[in-house]
This record gives sequence, structure tokens and C-alpha cells, in this order.
Amino acid sequence: MHLPVKSLVLAAGCASALSAATFSYHVAGDDAGPWPQIFSSVGLVRAAGGPANLFVIRQIAPGSVPQWIQRIEQGGIAVLEGDGELAAALGITPGEKRVVVRSIVDQRLPKLPIVWEAPLEIPVFHLPKDATILATERWEHAPVMAALHRGSGAVLWIAASPGKEGYERFPYLLQALSDLGMQAPFHSQRLWAFFDGAYRSRVDLDYFADRWRKAGIGALHVAGWHYYEQNAESDEYLRRLIEACHRKAIVVYVWLELPHVSEKFWDAHPDWREKTAILQDAQLDWRKLMNLNNSACSAAVSQGIKQLIGRFDWDGVNLAELYFESLEGAANPARFTPMNTDIREEFHGLNGFDPIELFQSAPPNAQRLRTFLDYRADLARRLQEKWIGEIESIRASKPDLDFVLTHVDDRFDTRMHDLIGADAARLLPLMDRHDFTFLIEDPATIWNLGPQRYPQIAARYQPLTSHSSRLAIDINIVERYQDVYPTKQQTGTEFFQLVHVAAQSFSRVALYFENSILAPDLPLLAAAAASVDKAEQNGSRLVTEARYGMGVPWHGPALVNGHLWPVHSDTMLWLPAGSNVVEPAPRDCALRMIDFNGDLLTASVIPNGVHFSYRSSARALVVLNTRPSKTEIDGLPAGGKLSESGANSVLTLPRGEHVVQLAQ
Repeated sequence: MHLPVKSLVLAAGCASALSAATFSYHVAGDDAGPWPQIFSSVGLVRAAGGPANLFVIRQIAPGSVPQWIQRIEQGGIAVLEGDGELAAALGITPGEKRVVVRSIVDQRLPKLPIVWEAPLEIPVFHLPKDATILATERWEHAPVMAALHRGSGAVLWIAASPGKEGYERFPYLLQALSDLGMQAPFHSQRLWAFFDGAYRSRVDLDYFADRWRKAGIGALHVAGWHYYEQNAESDEYLRRLIEACHRKAIVVYVWLELPHVSEKFWDAHPDWREKTAILQDAQLDWRKLMNLNNSACSAAVSQGIKQLIGRFDWDGVNLAELYFESLEGAANPARFTPMNTDIREEFHGLNGFDPIELFQSAPPNAQRLRTFLDYRADLARRLQEKWIGEIESIRASKPDLDFVLTHVDDRFDTRMHDLIGADAARLLPLMDRHDFTFLIEDPATIWNLGPQRYPQIAARYQPLTSHSSRLAIDINIVERYQDVYPTKQQTGTEFFQLVHVAAQSFSRVALYFENSILAPDLPLLAAAAASVDKAEQNGSRLVTEARYGMGVPWHGPALVNGHLWPVHSDTMLWLPAGSNVVEPAPRDCALRMIDFNGDLLTASVIPNGVHFSYRSSARALVVLNTRPSKTEIDGLPAGGKLSESGANSVLTLPRGEHVVQLAQ
């Protein structure tokens, strides 16, 4: 996993180029409590050299109140918990009345149920008139979180500690601090997100593409079943979506959910429908499952997918969740698949009995059930291998297509083998012969566990393959069926901790899905996804070390490792993986890379242009501040696909590892 951040010191007189980022914090008191977990989830670390510009004041020395107030008035942001001498000096005092807090209302999302697992009795606090109340107890409306402005600084007050993990009581602490001036120091644009157009049918696609990119999303995996059959209106929508994403350096994958094909395919082919163990058509939740073991069905689906991939300007393919229902396994025959005639006949020929017999007696014969469950897992592997081959055959004519295989985790929750037929250990060797990313889906059975499950999941998969750099994790941001607190769906600090720890454990993090991410979380999402091993700042000089490329808030020209750097926008400077030293430059370059979707390896300014190298599993998209007059790829003249995006230009580059030279 990643090395720990070694040190990060915010100098008092840092240059304006870096003044936008908060970088570090200081906890006053012997016990830091949950604050390191809270702040690290968006990239902040404890200041090694003492107080920074963000303070958590848990305990202060006698007589130090005037000094703390002065620090706040001079631009500091302070966090206070409950009552105390400093709180009283600011006009925050406990009253005689007390209230038991079980649920709160946050003004950021008033309709969101926020429930505390452990109720807490607290005083009803009196606040100064100029305080902005941000959250209250649900029934008696006692204030539990408020903001104050003093001089050029601010105070965030909360009525109690945030809880052991940092998110049990106040989900939107970090958003509140952001409103008061805290700005995260690093940004990632490596996130993937799943997208279902049914939830975004009438929206401004350019607006959403810009919103996704600012949230750190670098690829959108679009539900392909809506576009399986040609339709003029939906096809035009998808083309506009892809174009809008490409203008913002977001690549687009077709997301397939076989054996679900499409609504129309299901309606048109009742004889090809999958069957459950009670011999009903397998319409389970939103998925309508087809029998891909039927040769005619399989051939028709193969032809349809080839047409779907050929009709649109996709950057990749995601073959997702190709195994069997359901999470209840054989215990629920009404959802248990596959029980189509083809499978029953094949199994009978191999094992001498019809698997439907397992469900005609209670309980089923344990030895026979084990035989069928193992057969079922092997069948899932055979289907996955067949469809990997189908996608590879398409890639032969479209070599720039990336390929992702999404597979539910069965190493952390080993029950998945019997419940749905998942067996990652038998699939991972295919990575030796096929070039794909293995996207591990977080199973619903463990959604109630904390973020530390991600290093544990990674540790179970890495010994199974020599291609650990192509292992990725899929986080489901949805309402959980377990008893979870403080919110049913992950949001705020809990969400940021999940993303941050996952990004430290895997090369890529995907989110299911784009529409389920709550609006208050989007501004800090890119910060949560950044993973930085080391950062040291001294005045205008910043030293960083990171396993993956990342962005630093920046204004104006910059030197990186002593050379003029051509990869920055007006507000963000983008760095490659590794060690880098950043400092202001006296002049800027004429041709700049404002945004880039691939993994940047090197970049430099050359006379009248830019030279850079990169690696990318999909096509790479580079946004330039001006249209280049000449493009060379690997030393050869190449036009490359060039399009306009407002005042900027977008250049599409091939997948793989390449060297590019651009002339103005």
C-alpha cells in the first residue's frame, strides 16, 4: 500500500500560487480524537511544525484564549467541540435545559435522515446572534453545529465530538469547513463512474460533463442496454453524451450487464429467457436474464453487441456481473438461476440427475447441491471466458478499445462462490492472456463495514495475479439494507473515507453510480480520490511524492524539477507520478496542456511547442489552450483526432505508451 505522508508544513508567508490550499491542520490537546481520519480523507495532514491555518481546539493552555481569538481573527479556521473557555469567549454557552439527540437535521440536505447509533444527552446551547446554525436536533431544534465569522477567520462549532470514526454524528463537517475557507491540497481525476441515461434523460450534457470532470471523474461507464437496438432519439442522445464527455477529457465505456440484454430483446425472445428454480422467467429486480447457453440466443446477442460497439465512438467496454442470481443462493428457489433446459440437460448428462430435483425436496441433498454449485461456478467462468473472447474479437478491428471485467468480490466474502457462482481465482489467470482491468465489485453483504475493508480486499487479490496494477475496486454508493449510521447511503466524511482508503489500496476506483452521489459530496470528491505519499512545503517551494498523477491548486506559470512546466490550467497544476519539486516560474509557455486523461510520464517545453510521454489503457484525451499546427506521435507525423471545446482544442491520442510532440 502507500507510504505514510512524512511531513507537510505550511509556511506563514507562502507564495500566492499555493495560498488556495489549506494543506495542514493542528489539533490543540493531547488527544487528537477522530480528526486525523476526518482530515486525511481529503488529503490534509497534521502540521509537523506546529499550528497551521486550520485548528481543532480540544484543549488549551490557561490564559491562551486571547491568542487563539487573535489567530482566528487573522485568518485561521478553528473547530470547537461543545463548551469551554474559548467557546464562552466567542458567545457559545450551555443552557440549563438538556436534550437527548438521536437524530439531527443538516441544513445542507434537510430531508436527509441523519440518525445517531448511540443517543447523546447534551445541553441546549446559546449562540451569538451572528452565528449561522448549520444543523439542529430533529425534534426540539436545539443547535448542534454552527459557524461564526471573526475578523478574516472563522469558527465551526459542534455540540459534541464527531464520534470514534469521525462520521458517526456530523456527516457534513468537511463541507462546512470548506464553506468557511478550507481548501483541499490535492486532486485526482482518475475516478470512474457508472452512468444510466434513464436518470439523466433531459439534462444539459455539457454542464454535467464539466461537473463530472471537476469531481475527478475520468471515465463514464454508460448503460449499454438502453442503446442495444437502434433508435434515432436515444442514439442521438448517446452521441451527444460521448461528445460532451470527450470535450472535458472524459472517456466513455459501454457497460454491458449480460445476461441482461435489453427490454426489447426480452420481449422479442420469450423462448430464450433464463429460468429460476421454480421454472419461472428470470426477471430479477431490474435485470431480465437471457439464456446465453442457448447457441441461437448467444449468436444473436453477439451480433447485437458488435453492432452496439460499432455504432458509437466508445473508448472501452465493461463486461459486468456475468454470473448468476441471487445473493440468497439456493435458499431462495424463486431467484436461483440458471435452470434453463440447456443447462439442465448438460448437467444431467455429466452427473446423472436433473438439478431441478434439488428444489423438489426440502432440504436438498447436500452432496448433490455441492456438485451443482461447483458446476455453476465453473459455468460462470466458461461464460466469462467466452465473452472475453467475443470482446477481444471486436478489439481486433478497434485496437484502441479498453476492456474492463467487473466481478463481485468472492475473496473477502467467500459465500459469493455458492450464492452467485463467482470465482475470481479461476478468472484472474486470464489476465496473463488478455489485456483487461479486473474491477472488483464491493458485494452488498459487506456495505455496512468501514473503509478499512479495502486494504483487506486488496491483500486477498494481489497474491492471485502478477498484474496487480490492473486490479480496481467498485464502491456502491447506494442505500444499504443493513442497520447503518448515521445515513443509509454513504455521504460526507464516511463517503470520503471510503474513496480515499480505496484509492490508497487500488490503482483505480469506480463509483456506482454517477446519479447516486449526493450533490454536497461532489466538490470534495476529487480531493478524496487523491493519494499522496509525501508533501513538504517551504514558502513557494513544494515537494511531492505520489504513486499516481495528481493536481495541485496553482495560479500562474510553474517550474517542475527546475524546468518550465506546460501542464496546468488557470487554477490547477497537474503532476506525473513520482517525486516532483514545484515552484513559481517567471514566465509561462505559449502552448499548454490544460487537462489530460492518461497517465502522464514526462512533459517539457520545447521551442514553439510541447513534448510529453504518457501511458493509457484507453484512448488519451488532452485539452490544449490553443490548436496545435503539428502533431507527432512516436516520431511520426500524425493528425490525431482534433476537436474544439470552446476556446480550447481536444486532441485524441491512441491507447498504450507513446511519445508526443506538439507544435504551436
